Amino acid sequence: MAYFLSVLGLVLVIEGLPYFAFPVKVKQWALSLQEIPERSLRVMGFVSIVAGLILVYFGRRVF
Repeated sequence: MAYFLSVLGLVLVIEGLPYFAFPVKVKQWALSLQEIPERSLRVMGFVSIVAGLILVYFGRRVF
């Protein structure tokens, strides 16, 4: 559980960095998301999920 909380905390730090460092750019980027088709967003999300699962699998398996 301690490992999980450490990883979750690190994810929150990494996710929060752009909002802290570049708030104006993040707003512009968020507005531009409306122009991207939903299908493309779903494909990018699915690819990210699969890549994350592969990284977790190899990270747990190798190390």
